Amino acid sequence: MERHQLILDHLKTEKHIKVAALCELLDVSAVTIRKDLKLLEDKGLLYRTHGGASLENPYMNERDVSEKATISATEKSMIAEAAASRIQENDSIIIASGTTVQQLGSAIKPKGKLNVITSSLLVAIELIKHKDIDIIQLGGNIRHRSASVTGHYAEHILNHISSNQFFMGVDGIDLDYGCTTTNIEEAILNQKMMQAAQKTIILADSSKFGKRSLAKICNLDDISEIITDKDLSSALADRIQEMGIKLTLV
Repeated sequence: MERHQLILDHLKTEKHIKVAALCELLDVSAVTIRKDLKLLEDKGLLYRTHGGASLENPYMNERDVSEKATISATEKSMIAEAAASRIQENDSIIIASGTTVQQLGSAIKPKGKLNVITSSLLVAIELIKHKDIDIIQLGGNIRHRSASVTGHYAEHILNHISSNQFFMGVDGIDLDYGCTTTNIEEAILNQKMMQAAQKTIILADSSKFGKRSLAKICNLDDISEIITDKDLSSALADRIQEMGIKLTLV
């Protein structure tokens, strides 16, 4: 059917699209579009999501940090460089776990003294070479898959900390649902980190958009800025900016 092909062609460009946008594009009802999407999903041609469709499976499973580090490595490096430029002289920041924020650890060139609080063992190892960086390594249960800590002890320390910026990586960003990760304890710790910072900056390559993982961290309106790569679709970029969130494409 021609309408089905138009839906698939549009998805190849935008990666994911909402039912309402398809209704306007094809001049048919939402009921018709939902039937079309179900038929296309049954054929294995797309994935239905909340209120729309995607070419990629929107549900993320947990992977080892060593495996994740090889995915979109160039994009992650550029994102990290842009994030490092946000760090001010004599700043105080929090860095979560994940391969993109690990790249941030490599990109940081401190201006004056810098205080860094992190749950990531790999970030701490990257930063320890800088004498001008004071590192607070959060303690707790070490998660082998992410090489980071979670749990009560890490959360307790954050109750007594106030920082300027929190740099967070995520496994999924759904503009309607929010930011998610694959581990519940990690999501809880990220929430505590957000509470300890004046603003939260997400570092995520464009493949993370339109996806959800097991544990929700926050809504999009809790985020100050998103730094991602230029492969993000224009439709998603427009929606993010309409939400009042600063968007930086690298």
